[in-house]
Amino acid sequence: MKKVLLCSVVSVFILTASACPAVEKGMELTALNSMQRIGQDDTPTGPRQVQIKAAKNEVESFQVVVAAGKKTIKVVHAQMSDLLGPDGARIAKENIKLFREEYVRVRKSTPRAKLAPGLYPDPLVPFINPITGKPIEPYTRYRKKWGEPVIVKGYDMYALPFDVFQGQNQPIWFDVHVPKNIPAGVYKGTFSVTAQGGISAEIPVTLTVWDFTLPDGPTHRTHFGGFGNIPRFFDVERDSQRYKEIELRFCRGLARHRINPPILRRLLPEVNDDGSLKITKKRTRALKKFINQFHITDFGIPRAPFFELPHSTSQPDYKYISPTNRKKTQRYYREYYNYLRENGWEKRAYLYMFDEPNLKGNYEQVLVLGKMIHEAVPELKCFVTEQTYPQNLSWPDIDPAVDIWCPLWSFIDRKTINEKIAHGDEVWSYTALAQRSPQYRPEYEKFRNYDPPYWHIDQPLTSYRVPTWINRQYNINGLVYWSVYWDIITMTVIEPWTLPAHPHRQHFNGDGYLFYPGAPCGMDDAIDSIRIKNIRDGMEDYEYFVLLENLADKETVKKIVDTVAPEWWNFTEDPATITAARENLAREILKRKKHADSR
Repeated sequence: MKKVLLCSVVSVFILTASACPAVEKGMELTALNSMQRIGQDDTPTGPRQVQIKAAKNEVESFQVVVAAGKKTIKVVHAQMSDLLGPDGARIAKENIKLFREEYVRVRKSTPRAKLAPGLYPDPLVPFINPITGKPIEPYTRYRKKWGEPVIVKGYDMYALPFDVFQGQNQPIWFDVHVPKNIPAGVYKGTFSVTAQGGISAEIPVTLTVWDFTLPDGPTHRTHFGGFGNIPRFFDVERDSQRYKEIELRFCRGLARHRINPPILRRLLPEVNDDGSLKITKKRTRALKKFINQFHITDFGIPRAPFFELPHSTSQPDYKYISPTNRKKTQRYYREYYNYLRENGWEKRAYLYMFDEPNLKGNYEQVLVLGKMIHEAVPELKCFVTEQTYPQNLSWPDIDPAVDIWCPLWSFIDRKTINEKIAHGDEVWSYTALAQRSPQYRPEYEKFRNYDPPYWHIDQPLTSYRVPTWINRQYNINGLVYWSVYWDIITMTVIEPWTLPAHPHRQHFNGDGYLFYPGAPCGMDDAIDSIRIKNIRDGMEDYEYFVLLENLADKETVKKIVDTVAPEWWNFTEDPATITAARENLAREILKRKKHADSR
């Protein structure tokens, strides 16, 4: 098949004298960084040793490609050693998670796809089931004696053992979590693989730990939807105990990637008929535990449950709120905000007030809602997924009602974003499907044929890494994705493991989900994708921006961001460029930190 992405040499890996000659032994190990993919039939061209760099409290990833030579091999064992560092310091192998990369097939291209249809590594099958602490047992069927019932054990998707056919590859993904309290310095270890027939190979791994620490929770704000289709893919009753356990594990999966999980309704105060809150110590304790456990930094207040203004404006009462509903709704938001303030959660609270107001009447609805909410709670920030310029100049100005604007990436406009920020508003950004600039944007003719990064399987992995760099370029401080796990049932994925697309007029491969259901692995949990790992890396990059700005200034950060994403439509797809910029950020942080410490 056509190569998905060449295994280009990047600065995080050190090459040996010759890059990667054809496999002469039974098995060869080569390295890739986290922004590369390799096809099953591609010739491995990566280095034969790994060198990665990370801050404390950061997760850094790499890949090792297991390539078969002239014969098919069966890999039966794979193990990562501890990483040994200065003065006996050690990063235990328990801090290093291994995953076998599963290939999914893109049968029909996403609109504006940059890569061809074919097989793509994306789901990450864990070597160890995080629920049981044991390996996933392979699927088997057997009888103890002929004529007795068939015994079925294990699951379709598992990590070990695995076959690698002659001339083919099997990549393995690694997540290395660097502990907070580890000394800075160089740490070394080895990854080894054993196949049947006495075949073995190993590859050295070197990690440089930089002397600064990332915070536990995300600085960059996020809203990634919910998990509405858990019942479908796990065959579980909604609100059952099993459902609640799966839901909690999905929240853990988001937090693991520096994305704020949705606040679970069952942890929030109940609402009385008059709009007041029924606050109990039991729920408040459970909510505190949830927020602390998952390092949640943003609190999205649920919309008042008493009424919804219709998106359709065809009826004469499309913006009418009865006096009774107004009174109850205002009480609801006042009591909710006071509840958050009493517990210290109000600083990054917001209300997702309205989604994509695309009609004049919708603009009028936004004004009605914003006025009602701000009268009740002036401090509560109202979020609307709308660009920072009007869709139509004849429509009313919704600026008084909106505190957080959220344009699509191709709708980003520097001038109007700066104007909103200058008078105290925030700006987030988001993506969905494959949308270009609208005709009503400023300088439309200039931007009409430009593309932002799109989040689909048949796009380069750098598309998932660069959005936080783009956001930083425009002083945007939040990132939105419409669904992390097919939250909108009417736009559900056909079959994630075998046909990973939702048919919204056309196929959008991987759109609307970043996890795979764990059922084929025997897990009531989310299976990570390579794509969400690259989003996590972008979220970690943003922490570097904040650390450096606090030590220096915005301009110092911007000069480095310019090398990766000078504009939303002009961003690098070269992993080496992103890696070099990240190292430049780290170098500046260390230099200025050393200067500050010496004062």
